[in-house]
Amino acid sequence: MPSAVKHKLPMITMRGLVVFPGMVLNFDVTKPKFVEAVKTASLTDKRIFLVTQTEYDNDDPHRADLYRVGVVAEIRQILKTPDKVTRVLVQGLYRAKLLNVGEFETYDVADISEIKERPSELDDSLSYAYERTLKMLFTEYSSLVPKIPDELVSLVEGEHDLKKLFDLIIFNVFLKTDNKQTLLETNGLEKRVKKLIQMLTEEIKVLRFEAEISEQIKDSIDSNQREYILREQMKALSKQLGGSEEYDDETYEYTERIQALGFPEETEEKLLREVNKMMKVSPSSQEYGLIKTYLDSVLEMPWNVYTEDTINIEKAEKQLEKDHYGLKKVKERILEIISVRKLNPDVKSQIICLVGPPGVGKTSVGKSIAAALGRNYARVSLGGVRDEAEIRGHRKTYVGAMPGRIINAIKQAKCMNPVILFDEIDKMGSDYKGDPSSAMLEVLDPEQNSTFTDHYFEIPVDLSDVLFITTANTTDTIPAPLLDRMEVIELSSYTREEKFHIAKKHLLPKQLKKHGETRKTLKINDKALYAIIDGYTREAGVRGLEKKIASVCRKAAKKLVSGETVISVTDANIKDYLGTRKYLPETISKTDETGIVTGLAWTSVGGVTMPLEVIVMEGDGKVEVTGSLGDVMKESSKIAVSLVRSIAAKYNIDPDFYKNKDLHIHAPEGAVPKDGPSAGVTMTTALVSALSGMPVKHDIAMTGEITLHGKVLPIGGLKEKSMAAYKAGVKTVIIPKENEADLDEIDETVKDNVRFIPAEKIQTVLDNALVFPASAPKKTSKTSRGRTKKTAGSAKRRGTQPSATTNAN
Repeated sequence: MPSAVKHKLPMITMRGLVVFPGMVLNFDVTKPKFVEAVKTASLTDKRIFLVTQTEYDNDDPHRADLYRVGVVAEIRQILKTPDKVTRVLVQGLYRAKLLNVGEFETYDVADISEIKERPSELDDSLSYAYERTLKMLFTEYSSLVPKIPDELVSLVEGEHDLKKLFDLIIFNVFLKTDNKQTLLETNGLEKRVKKLIQMLTEEIKVLRFEAEISEQIKDSIDSNQREYILREQMKALSKQLGGSEEYDDETYEYTERIQALGFPEETEEKLLREVNKMMKVSPSSQEYGLIKTYLDSVLEMPWNVYTEDTINIEKAEKQLEKDHYGLKKVKERILEIISVRKLNPDVKSQIICLVGPPGVGKTSVGKSIAAALGRNYARVSLGGVRDEAEIRGHRKTYVGAMPGRIINAIKQAKCMNPVILFDEIDKMGSDYKGDPSSAMLEVLDPEQNSTFTDHYFEIPVDLSDVLFITTANTTDTIPAPLLDRMEVIELSSYTREEKFHIAKKHLLPKQLKKHGETRKTLKINDKALYAIIDGYTREAGVRGLEKKIASVCRKAAKKLVSGETVISVTDANIKDYLGTRKYLPETISKTDETGIVTGLAWTSVGGVTMPLEVIVMEGDGKVEVTGSLGDVMKESSKIAVSLVRSIAAKYNIDPDFYKNKDLHIHAPEGAVPKDGPSAGVTMTTALVSALSGMPVKHDIAMTGEITLHGKVLPIGGLKEKSMAAYKAGVKTVIIPKENEADLDEIDETVKDNVRFIPAEKIQTVLDNALVFPASAPKKTSKTSRGRTKKTAGSAKRRGTQPSATTNAN
């Protein structure tokens, strides 16, 4: 860039304004040093250097904050305004390069060098082409900028000198400061014209977008104004008809709230139609109240409110361990759900159904899941629900109509993605009002519940983000289509050891706090807790156990108030607090006896021992079965008799016993109904013992279904049955071979004290259970003590399991 000799001139920095050679403009000067610079220039050759600063907001720019090219201008006029502001009129002369900035007394001085203009070598045709392009762009630009007068457009159209045309346009268009500075720094007319064409083209594009946006805003404003005018007219009409402004404001508020929630188009139209109906009826009418209640119910829903999952596996595991003892399978399944959600937050969860006897912690598991995920929690009790409207709601045309329990649970949880627990889903019924279980099919189907429609709302509600958990005592009463939508996790009854740990870690601290006591004022030792479990409760869960502990705490509180300072409860003095033991411990015979065998049974409150007795009498082959035995158990007795006949010779039994002997099979505690196939091996062993005269070992128990060919089939409830055997003092338990894998689920205390013998054939059972004469040595069978073998599931369960009966399965 060619430059001339250096000059020193007073300097003023410009904010957001670029001056060009030939441009005439006026500006106000307020800074004292700028005022001094103007005065100094006016007293000399009236020339001053004007340069633009790079940042508009910089109040004290330095050399680095200024562009490198400015304009030397001539001061034409200086005025003082009434408010004592100096107004200067200047005209740009030539471009100059800023070399340095210095200070001279009270103003800044710039070292500059003049920039010589590069001569133009454009031919006439090219110059004319640039001229036409600039005029065309400026005409379009002026049509988009209403501030440009028509006289200026005519002046531009009449100019034929390219340099003057450039100056005329650049003086009157609105470009960015850095764009204008670029044009000022560009040397050569052709280069400046090209850049101006490019800048005008970009500016026209921006102006077009602005015009489109303005048009859209205008249309929106016009629509709003029209709506406002119509509303005002309706207000006036409403007043004449006896309405009030409060009523009108209320309806408009409903409209604004509906539009603000961003409903789908169909839903919004439906709700706005209700608002329009509301505006057309009198506030004193019944219909007005119905519509208002409906809109309030809809808008009370937490639309668009979602809680953020706090997915932390370690934290979730600690939460579950803190809230519950045992329940290993349930905890693993919950952690699996949380893990999948961490990997894929959008996954639609499988509905979990927790099935188990009362008091084992099904309901509290739901709260723990919500706490582990950081979600809100709501519980819906379905016990005794017979009306479909309880689930889906009533249609709003009925008097007293209201939404269903699902919608109310969402409102209670105050978000759209809570954990909702459906308690006692197996207790739902049906009558002439409908079948609520059919309504639950849509709720519990992840493929359908994204558009769940409550009869009262009549608009779709998205339930796909809700985590549903259901609880039941049995799956027998749950309809098959509904059960198919849920993943069943079984919670078995607590063992003696599990009850002890729950009582010590959870129930006792809870009751001590509830009764205002501490471990220092009330001491209950471990033996006392075992005594309460064994002698005062017989249940699957721990509710009764908690009540007994609470009873002890109340009696202790009375003594503490009477003056005692420390209360100690032991197994020796537990009677003083709970009275006489209600349940005696199950015991086995101390001697080996003939025809008596200890069997094992499953009940709804856990496992029990079930001795079976057989006596042989002279007769004509009758078989008597007593002890409130069910049909399945009676069939087992017939199978056992036939099997014994087939193996009679092997055990020195009279082959004609079925002709000349009468058999009586009895299960004690005749008032308790009993049923199930798993007493088959017990009956067979008792029959062989009674008919052969060989006694049965007193410390052995057994369970298993038998076939006519002597195969031992698998049973269920091994965990509970083995605990019953351990409590009764049994040292050896014979189990079906196929149940060997279920030993993983058995309590460690039981495995350490009981020997398990897996049997595949009845001979293994008899060889290990009977006491053979010394002259007839028997084969010993391989045993299993505390064997840990992975199993994919519990053993097959056969036979019926009435809740009020002892089940020998």
